Amino acid sequence: MTTYFTERSFRFLRALARHNERAWFQAHKPDYEAHVREPFRRLLVDLQPDLLSVSAHYRSDPKPVGGSLFRIHRDTRFANDKTPYKTWQGARLFHERSRETAAPSWYLHLQPGACFIAAGIWHPEPPVLRRIRQFVVDNPAGWARAAHARAFGRRYRLSEGEMLVRAPRGFDADFEYIDDLRRRNFVALRDIDDATMTGPRLRSVLARDLKAMAPFMDYLCAALDLEF
Repeated sequence: MTTYFTERSFRFLRALARHNERAWFQAHKPDYEAHVREPFRRLLVDLQPDLLSVSAHYRSDPKPVGGSLFRIHRDTRFANDKTPYKTWQGARLFHERSRETAAPSWYLHLQPGACFIAAGIWHPEPPVLRRIRQFVVDNPAGWARAAHARAFGRRYRLSEGEMLVRAPRGFDADFEYIDDLRRRNFVALRDIDDATMTGPRLRSVLARDLKAMAPFMDYLCAALDLEF
């Protein structure tokens, strides 16, 4: 079995949180590349067959720019927080059509004490959000199987995040899954402990997650007329 991340990966991210400045990052960039970016790229390559076994329409792309990895640099143009770097590394396994239309994705998050895997769609535009909500109303039994199956609920939780105080306009407040319609994000996630993230079973654990979360992703793809 292969290991990807180590305690040195977490050590770098903790140090970056304490020294979030360009001079420090440039001085320690080799550590970032050796212990964070490159292990993540290797993981993305190794996950490709696991992802393909779940869906032929999703990509785990190891390219350092324009692939699955998010930039470590923060966009500070409109933010009150002007620190230049994120204190985590994230990557998304994206739909082949995600550059042309809104699509759900898988997301992997590396951060000391706060690692997780997620699946779904985050902050969709209002027309996209309405399509998903209407699809849930029109297909409640499928939603029950995808998001509320007992086995799924034991392993994953639906992100509450930002939720409307009351039922969205135009939807029946008595609908059995009205609390789900109040969601701003349709995301399921599971925390991953640091020992698993740095251990030899990480790929097999994530492969299991991809398979277990596939019905949830399939449902969201159907809501948006995307192939799964």
